[in-house]
Amino acid sequence: MDRSPPRPEKPRQRTEASIPQIYRFFVKLKRMTTPEPSPPRSRIESSPLYNPDLAPASADRRHWGTYNFAALWISMSVNILTYMLAASLIQGGMNWKQAVMTIFLGNVIVLAPMLLNSHPGAKYGVPFPVLARASFGVLGANVAAVLRALVACGWFGIQTWIGGEAISTLLATLAPSWKNFPYATAVCFLLFWLINLAVILMGIEYIRILQGISAPVLLGVGLLLLGWAYRGAGGFGPMLAAPSRFTSTKDFLKFLIPALNGTVGFWATVSLNIPDFTRFARNQREQIVGQALGLPTTMTLYAFIGIAVTSATVVIYGTAISDPVQLLSRFHSPVAVVISLIAILLATLNVNIGANVVSPANDFSNLWPRKISFRTGGVITCLMGIALMPWKLLADYNTFILGWLGGYAAFLGPVAGIMICDYFLIRKCLLQLDDLYLRGGIYEYSKGFNWRAVAALALGAGTALVGLAVPSVRVLYDYSWFVGFAVSFVVYYAMMKFQRPAVLAPMPVS
Repeated sequence: MDRSPPRPEKPRQRTEASIPQIYRFFVKLKRMTTPEPSPPRSRIESSPLYNPDLAPASADRRHWGTYNFAALWISMSVNILTYMLAASLIQGGMNWKQAVMTIFLGNVIVLAPMLLNSHPGAKYGVPFPVLARASFGVLGANVAAVLRALVACGWFGIQTWIGGEAISTLLATLAPSWKNFPYATAVCFLLFWLINLAVILMGIEYIRILQGISAPVLLGVGLLLLGWAYRGAGGFGPMLAAPSRFTSTKDFLKFLIPALNGTVGFWATVSLNIPDFTRFARNQREQIVGQALGLPTTMTLYAFIGIAVTSATVVIYGTAISDPVQLLSRFHSPVAVVISLIAILLATLNVNIGANVVSPANDFSNLWPRKISFRTGGVITCLMGIALMPWKLLADYNTFILGWLGGYAAFLGPVAGIMICDYFLIRKCLLQLDDLYLRGGIYEYSKGFNWRAVAALALGAGTALVGLAVPSVRVLYDYSWFVGFAVSFVVYYAMMKFQRPAVLAPMPVS
């Protein structure tokens, strides 16, 4: 019988204490990547900050998949302004390669804040103005929301004006006597405005269906136009032969900086209000893949179509025609004109509703949730779009790229910097969902305003705008979105990191 003492057990390589830590890590990871359940509605439905349009999206409304998000960007990117943006870069002196790469790079850059701001929308099901309450306060969020809404109203007016001009031009092709009617453009503008209003009143679900159907049609029309240009000009060689007009790298960079900033600014608005769409996502993966596939690729492809077709008009007609409506008016086939008219209406309507109505409708609703619904906010957007006189913003490429796009980017960059810093660095992707709809909660701050966020916004925008007033630091304005984003991000983090115990009540990991 063996009486030797038992052998000592080998020390475990993994302690028992490590198991709870691993468990907590995976629970936290799961919370960061899965939708958050809606809070008990009884607590928030009586709040003045609540209405059904701003409420967290319930599970039965979350059915946007990869195709829906890709279709969203296809339908918003394939429009006359994308075509005109590319043509503006050519008019400014770039060759086709420089213009295409500028647009591609700008859209890859803006995709980053787009996806970052998409995360809380998909996780918590809240729209942009409600998400802004976490960083700006339950009332201070209106500062960010109104800034975003006014820009969208301007864009709505621009797109509606372009749509009205398109209808008028193509009607004149079918009936030449239409040109003699003195109020032709005004009538068509009003007609297209009423079409937009009708879609708004039908609701956001109709928008999803419309974009899903029209996206492949719009891409097909663009490719057919490219095929016509290729055949008519005798190949890509003659179409893309125009050289760059910049004689030095310094001259090129002098134009590239504001052009890149304007390209980023083109979608800077939607990079803020993208939670208005991702709140309906089935999961994080589908909205990320759909957007990554849809935005940079479609913008670059359609920009190339705009550049190539514009260049081809020089070969075919002897003059550059950068406006696709003017080009289509030269097609004397009634069938081609009708098809073109339908395509332009779909393209302009999609981008106008998706990019320029959904967000301000929610933003205006956030001002007075009990009285202003999504539909009422959409009607306000329509009226404001006319009041901002969009025809003046389209006077020339300097007004469009350097003035309009660069100017509002100085304000939207800081808002994006503050919201991304707050959600990812300050709050670690954890929000108290019900407190976003309640007074007196952790997002109350000082009587509903987080003055640190307001100060960071003012410093970021002010730094960018200094470049507009002081010629020696013009680069600050030329890079207004980037400068505003960086300054506000850093300032907000510096001011908030010492206040975190007072403003955060993190959800325990269980």
